[in-house]
Amino acid sequence: MRTFTRTLFQLMLPMLAILPSSVEALPNTAGETLNGKPIVLADAVRGHSAVLVVGFSKEAGDGNGGWARALHADPAFAGIAVYQVAILERAPGFVRGSIKAGLRKGVAPADHDNFVVLVQDEKQWRNYFNVTADKDPYVVLLDAAGRDRWHGHGAARDLEPLLRAAKP
Repeated sequence: MRTFTRTLFQLMLPMLAILPSSVEALPNTAGETLNGKPIVLADAVRGHSAVLVVGFSKEAGDGNGGWARALHADPAFAGIAVYQVAILERAPGFVRGSIKAGLRKGVAPADHDNFVVLVQDEKQWRNYFNVTADKDPYVVLLDAAGRDRWHGHGAARDLEPLLRAAKP
């Protein structure tokens, strides 16, 4: 029996490598909030429902704000943490400070603790969201156990009802 179990495991192991990206865990990337506080999103969202709105470009970042406004205005999302995320790894290091300063000016001070700037692991985040269009914001709804309840990308006005319907 032990040999059968070991053989079965060895046969199944390669299959685990081809599972879709929605099964992947949230990347464990260290970043900082707009208030300058260190944060690891995977740790921050553990144990409660959360929505992450992630931008991989300036154009996508513009859509992040629309998502944040829509989610804060929707009573169905009261009590669910909403994090906006800007991934700046591809931005040259000498302009990142200017980008962060612009973000601080453009985001309401009350939202600074939930706005995260990441400057590493972009490939992991792209794989996690299965990014196909840099100009779109990417959104994921996580339940308290950290499971993906819904993934999408695009404008809030088009997709927010789908996100609401997936809410635990």
